Amino acid sequence: MQEKEYQGYVIIADSSNFMYRVYGWMAAALAISAITAYTVSISPTILGFVYRNPTVPLFLFIGQLALVIAISGAIHKMSATTASALFLLYAFLTGLTLSSIFLIYTSESIFSSFFVAAAMFGAMCLYGYFTKSDLSSLGSIMFMGLIGLIIAMFINMFLHSSTLGYMISIIGVFIFTALTAYDVQRIKRVAQQFAADHEMKGKVAIIGALTLYLDFLNLFLFILRLMGSRRRS
Repeated sequence: MQEKEYQGYVIIADSSNFMYRVYGWMAAALAISAITAYTVSISPTILGFVYRNPTVPLFLFIGQLALVIAISGAIHKMSATTASALFLLYAFLTGLTLSSIFLIYTSESIFSSFFVAAAMFGAMCLYGYFTKSDLSSLGSIMFMGLIGLIIAMFINMFLHSSTLGYMISIIGVFIFTALTAYDVQRIKRVAQQFAADHEMKGKVAIIGALTLYLDFLNLFLFILRLMGSRRRS
């Protein structure tokens, strides 16, 4: 009985250390994105280069998409060091894209939205990690909701409906709040499958950090759309 309890303690401690590693990578990526976005926003030269040249935003979009596909699809073929470098590069490119929010929203509303998102994200991370409930079914439901959300956002690009935009933001907050809890539980379970494979655990940590980074970023952006005060022209 004592041996089982001791082994259980080791598993719990190992899971906790692994999740700290995931959050560490995620925090590093968020810091890179935030610093990059703010630096670009206060530099007229860089800002002009990014947004006055129509090919640059397209390049950023393609680059970000390619990096996500590369990290997610080829993680087994690359080293953990390569995966981490690509992840941080993705965070940098995302920061360049995010610089536009400083042109649209006031700094106060950006920071307040960030702290609200951080509080909600933290609460759902704790729930996803400690809950005894199986959240597997939640993932498929939220994935279908995400597809519907993308379709609605595409339609509203042509309708320009403020009411639909408001509803999309509310649904987006709900979806990514729920996905955070689901993803934390899924990452924890996947890590336990590779308990003895330290190289693979390093790769899983990067994938996990990327997943939670995207959850937080989307949660923050949808909250910003709901709470954000736009700059006056």
